Amino acid sequence: MTRWGFLGLGIMGEPMARNILHTGCELRVWNRTPEKCSGLENEGAVVCTNPAEVCAASDITFAMLADPAAARCGLGAGHDYVDMSTVDDNTSKALAAAAVAEGARFLEAPVSGTRKPAEDGNLVILAAGDRSLCDDATPALDAMGKMTVFVGEVGQGARMKLVVNMIMGGMMTAFGEGLSLAKRSDLDPAVLLDVLAAGALANPMFAIKGPSMLAGKFAPAFPLKHMQKDLRLALQMGDDLAQPLASAAAANAAFIRARDAGFADEDFSAVGKVLGL
Repeated sequence: MTRWGFLGLGIMGEPMARNILHTGCELRVWNRTPEKCSGLENEGAVVCTNPAEVCAASDITFAMLADPAAARCGLGAGHDYVDMSTVDDNTSKALAAAAVAEGARFLEAPVSGTRKPAEDGNLVILAAGDRSLCDDATPALDAMGKMTVFVGEVGQGARMKLVVNMIMGGMMTAFGEGLSLAKRSDLDPAVLLDVLAAGALANPMFAIKGPSMLAGKFAPAFPLKHMQKDLRLALQMGDDLAQPLASAAAANAAFIRARDAGFADEDFSAVGKVLGL
């Protein structure tokens, strides 16, 4: 039986690790704040004191970290690494080179989805890198996601994730402006949600976020500061490729205002607060 490891038990990492554990496997976990390991420990996971301990004792280690470069130790032949964090393509390539230099296989596998899809095992996983590792990691990937898309060499998964999140950030900015304009126009924004749900603009994000935004509830499923970081990375990618991204730049400016207004740790839908909501 494959021995799995998981690094990073934050908003996304904890439910992802739990879904792996519920397959009945052996799972070792680590988190920078040890208290966050207690729930999984009570369910049967083995808690380790540092990332190297997890990697050295696991056949395949998954990482969902704000700083994935901090957890490369412990890798080697037979101790492979799947980075599920959202980073730029150059960072992912550097992580891959370091892992391969130590004899490990490397797969980047950022995910599309927030806390609820992570809890339900309905993430979309954007894999790139070592195809054989992707195949070997399939039981765990299937536990975490409803679909794994293999997009090519290392860097392509990171690029795909940034494109997806750039679109999502732009959609949320437009959505917040639309709800705000409806209120300012003496329209019932709840009726606007019904209209959107019945037409071509229907989508899960509007359906899930709309009611909570109108209720002023912004518990973080995907922190605003992380969306702003992803928009910044997408804009940098656009600059590198000479691709104009005017609407993404406008969305990024709105998220920066929201971050600086004190909403960094709230849900990314809190950008609506600086758009008139």
